[in-house]
Amino acid sequence: MLYYILYPLHEVYSAFNVFKYITFRTAYAVLTAFLISLFIGPWLIRKLKEYQIGENIREDGPRSHIVKTGTPTMGGILILMALFIPTLLWADIKNSYIILILFSTLGFGLIGFADDYLKVVRKRSMGLGAKEKFAAQIFIGLCIAIVIIYFMPERASYATRLGVPFFKKVIPDIGLFYIPFVMLVVVGASNAVNLTDGLDGLAIGPIIIATAAYMAIIYVTGHYKFADYLDIQYVKGSGEVTVFCGAVVGASLGFLWFNSYPAQMFMGNVGSLALGGALGTVAVISKHELLLVLIGGVFVIEALSVIMQVAYFKLSNGRRIFRMAPLHHHFEEKGWEEPKVIVRFWIIALVLALLALSTLKLR
Repeated sequence: MLYYILYPLHEVYSAFNVFKYITFRTAYAVLTAFLISLFIGPWLIRKLKEYQIGENIREDGPRSHIVKTGTPTMGGILILMALFIPTLLWADIKNSYIILILFSTLGFGLIGFADDYLKVVRKRSMGLGAKEKFAAQIFIGLCIAIVIIYFMPERASYATRLGVPFFKKVIPDIGLFYIPFVMLVVVGASNAVNLTDGLDGLAIGPIIIATAAYMAIIYVTGHYKFADYLDIQYVKGSGEVTVFCGAVVGASLGFLWFNSYPAQMFMGNVGSLALGGALGTVAVISKHELLLVLIGGVFVIEALSVIMQVAYFKLSNGRRIFRMAPLHHHFEEKGWEEPKVIVRFWIIALVLALLALSTLKLR
């Protein structure tokens, strides 16, 4: 919005020329989102307490978590407000990629909101049914895939091709299989972040790191000279998504202010599903889908730990691989203090993100 209001003024006052630059608008999107989070956060916490929208701790979870019962949840509403407003202010809102990423984030956010609302407000213990939730997620993933393949003609020559990390010339075209692949990436990322959100600040830390990494990737992908220099696929117009990523980083930093140990507020499914869906969509837009396995490595490991635990439990008649799944609970059960688990997972996320960024050169 500000881009359309203020940038045209550069013809009269040259100082307004800065609104042309994605880097400038991204920096201010980060700051705006962060300040909105800090400003609205205390008010939202009071309102959540007033309406008794508090977390219900599972009885089969770690005993140390019982004290968290009643902590305000659905704080993801704060994240969504704090990232949508700066994106609308600082990004080119006519850009097709901005429209797509906002659709994805809002769609997954609404699914999470419905799930949280049914659990916390309506006291339906399971929230949305698994089939209902998964069907809604699949629908959004399908919409994203169809739009990217059939409604973005500028991507026609490479829409269904996959870039493979570390290999410059390996860009297989998987044709119509790209549709289920996109659905897998977006829906998988959404649910993986959701599974990781089990400790104070555990999920939001890697989200900040992963989004910052993709912020760098989407910028060079959308910049013709940088893309040509790095010999990666140039995606015209995608650089604008850098502003959105900046808003996510700022909103997440602001949320972490209240979510750090001991948490004053949890994000709930409304936050985790939305952020995961957004991360997966950015990966698809940037044509660095497979790199998400590295950049979001913490989320992948957490999701795999649940899949392995459930599968082994069923195949071995009740035996377990981990003391408790997802993986962060396993380390808690081994005696690690919660802050230690959180910080070590953050460190792993940072190392994996740096390794992923190195693949832009190591090809």
